[in-house]
Amino acid sequence: MTSPYTDADLGAMFTDIESDLLECKRSAADTTKIRRNICAFANDLPNHGRPGVILVGIENDGSCANAVVDDPLLQQLAQARSDGSIQPLPSLIVQKRVVNGCTVAAIFVEPSQAPPVRFRGRVWVKVGPTVAQATREEEQRLTERRRAAELPFDLRPASEATLNDLDLEYINAQYLPQAVAAEVLERNERSRPEQLRSLRLSLGDQPLRGALLAFGRDPLLWLPGAYVQFLRIDGQELTDPIRNQKVMAGKLEDVLRQLAEMIDLTVSVRTDVSSAARELRFPDYPAEALRQFAYNAIMHRNYEGTNSPVRIYWYNDRVEILNPGGLYGTVTPQNIFEGATDYRNPLVAEIMHNLGYAQRFGLGVSLAQGALNENGNPSPSFDFGPGHVGVTVRAAGVT
Repeated sequence: MTSPYTDADLGAMFTDIESDLLECKRSAADTTKIRRNICAFANDLPNHGRPGVILVGIENDGSCANAVVDDPLLQQLAQARSDGSIQPLPSLIVQKRVVNGCTVAAIFVEPSQAPPVRFRGRVWVKVGPTVAQATREEEQRLTERRRAAELPFDLRPASEATLNDLDLEYINAQYLPQAVAAEVLERNERSRPEQLRSLRLSLGDQPLRGALLAFGRDPLLWLPGAYVQFLRIDGQELTDPIRNQKVMAGKLEDVLRQLAEMIDLTVSVRTDVSSAARELRFPDYPAEALRQFAYNAIMHRNYEGTNSPVRIYWYNDRVEILNPGGLYGTVTPQNIFEGATDYRNPLVAEIMHNLGYAQRFGLGVSLAQGALNENGNPSPSFDFGPGHVGVTVRAAGVT
């Protein structure tokens, strides 16, 4: 995304105090209000089809606040994209700009292709110069704006399925309290179909494919490759004896929980009691690193046009994790290590975040590498192919 507005354009917008494409803030101290505005611009209720702009460094009376606009400030503002508080993730850029002679930090927010967008479980919209929580009717307008043909695979409706193919009681009891703010649920007057549409789990009377993956009564009926194949191999070759094997299938949360438990059970911990001061424990792998790589494989894999599962092969000297689908969108073999991220499955990513399995986006690889370094494991090696992404993690003490 490149900036659609010149400094002169921003100056002209600044003169229109009723503009619903511009918001001015004195500083970045109130991160909640800034994120509400990002959410509102992403929803683009007036349907401008143009980015909204937040200028940080402008007083309430329109004068310059003489803010210090440096790299730390720009980085702080850019975190709104990846900290997971806004779902689905907003598309935005942050730049240092000069507007009417005042140096400001400008946040340019693109309209979302999959509204409604929520900040901490609430839908915010721009109504003239103000930001407000969306009414039921406004949220419905945003929901109806989506166009299935333009959406990613997990946001497309499954025409052959019905809402009864979803575990509606599970969604109501387990997912809604994590995805929607408590006070919103308390005063909720929406019907069940309206709730599902609002959460991007359905379009009309048809469940979305990502919803069937996460909450389907039988996810494999609709997505045959949506499972994890785990092999514990007693040796260093695929042809060596298999010590343990498991297929992890079912609702997305069940798969993620089984996967975390299997990793914890399989990690081998050596105990050193030679020190009189304390007992020292040395795992061959940090479980957190393996979980990060495995969760990434489930989140970013290709579910369309393949019945291949995510594969985890655990050898005596290494763990190999392979997912179908190459790198997606703007992610390359070079920038993936710098926190770059793009989403083949934005609904799956959102659901994983709401369920607590993806706290920060774009940091999975960095977090895993940090855990490996701290545990004394070699750096992981990656295999990026046109139809797959693989990572190999070697045990501590193996070069």
